[in-house]
Amino acid sequence: MATSSRNIILATLLAALSLLCCLVYAYFIEPFRLVVNQQQLNVDGWDPEFNGFRAVLISDIHGGSRGGDVESIERIVETANTQNPDAIFLLGDYVSTESDRRTIKMPMPEIANILGGLRAKRGVFAVLGNHDGWFGRQSVAAELERVGITVLDGKVSEIANNGHVLRIIGLRDHMQIVDWEGFSADAKQMLAAGEGTGNVIALEHSPDVLPGITGDLAISRDLKLMFAGHTHGGQLWLPVFGYPAIPSSYGQKYAAGYVRDFGVEMFVTTGTGTSILPFRFLVPPEIAVIRIDAK
Repeated sequence: MATSSRNIILATLLAALSLLCCLVYAYFIEPFRLVVNQQQLNVDGWDPEFNGFRAVLISDIHGGSRGGDVESIERIVETANTQNPDAIFLLGDYVSTESDRRTIKMPMPEIANILGGLRAKRGVFAVLGNHDGWFGRQSVAAELERVGITVLDGKVSEIANNGHVLRIIGLRDHMQIVDWEGFSADAKQMLAAGEGTGNVIALEHSPDVLPGITGDLAISRDLKLMFAGHTHGGQLWLPVFGYPAIPSSYGQKYAAGYVRDFGVEMFVTTGTGTSILPFRFLVPPEIAVIRIDAK
């Protein structure tokens, strides 16, 4: 056999072995790694009374998925509690639905019972995601509320400190939106109905909602931050190529991490579970810990 042929065969075998190793890692190891993504955000116009506010973001648990087993969810709760957060924000997709979009892989009461162990000084707040909507928004919300979690599905909650107020608005999932102008108008009305004023943090499952609450559709001049999930960071990141696929109309722009767009700061967490593909590669499950201060 010619040397060149042997080299080709060897290179092919090495490539196949490398691919196999990557698949083994992506299936058996990375979905069960949990990292704490510490971030500092310095925000224009942030009320100094809330300097040092620590928010833990948890998204896309997808109970019953690869990396969404009971032990993994318990570890998420334990890790979140050790961060000494002021608030914990749950950003949707607690259930993992089968292809019929109605059957779930882990009972919602079981998921809620574990999440009921979350503790934060100012409370645990939740919005719902598209998988929750496919399964049943009311039943998912009811289970979260049963264990003491405040569900902000089209609601506003206020956190007070020395006479100052931080408003948390929970927006409906992007797949529930029919009319963007109506969606913006509803959010404005929700904020106007409260007695308080002050900075606004928006919680939303998908980052794609940001353009619908800013610019010409701005819901409040006090909106300073938006927190979202949904993208899973694509679950896969490939050297040179980046993220092969992002479930966002804006592609890579809102894939993961810190974004500033339309004059508003946004952080997109890559979540903890998996969906569609049972793999994660160089996008480990994370809880994001955000410390917020005035710029």
